[in-house]
Amino acid sequence: MSGTRPASAGTAEGERMPRPADYGHLASFPTRWNDNDVYGHVNNVVYYAAMDSAVNAWMIARGLDIEQGDAIGLVVSSSCDYHASGAYPDVLEVGVRIGRLGTSSVTWETGIFRASDAELLATGRFVHVFVDRESRRPTPVPATLRVAMERELVVAGGEG
Repeated sequence: MSGTRPASAGTAEGERMPRPADYGHLASFPTRWNDNDVYGHVNNVVYYAAMDSAVNAWMIARGLDIEQGDAIGLVVSSSCDYHASGAYPDVLEVGVRIGRLGTSSVTWETGIFRASDAELLATGRFVHVFVDRESRRPTPVPATLRVAMERELVVAGGEG
């Protein structure tokens, strides 16, 4: 599929395609042999796994306790647009930034690139709502995590 879609595919009219430098955090995600599907490219579910893994690893590294913490993030919405194909043994590079940071929710924006040539393969978006582990009721984003988000990942104008 690489090279078969116009440069503007998956973006608003006239909008520039994202580059790795547009993201505050980049995470490596090596593909595996079994990530390829019968069509010879990385299956769509792998892109979702890459996004989820990159975001959760970032939060854990900044203090989110996924096993014992009072707050957990639940995915309430997600989407992914595909721009080109990856295939094993490609190493993917997942860019992470925040498009909107609310009181209890975060809208993550991701770009998935082939590490060898920085070609944009996919762009994704998903929303975490932080909830109390026990009650499952919305709770504010944990304070230390919010500080790291604001410092490292919030896109200008993305708070609200």
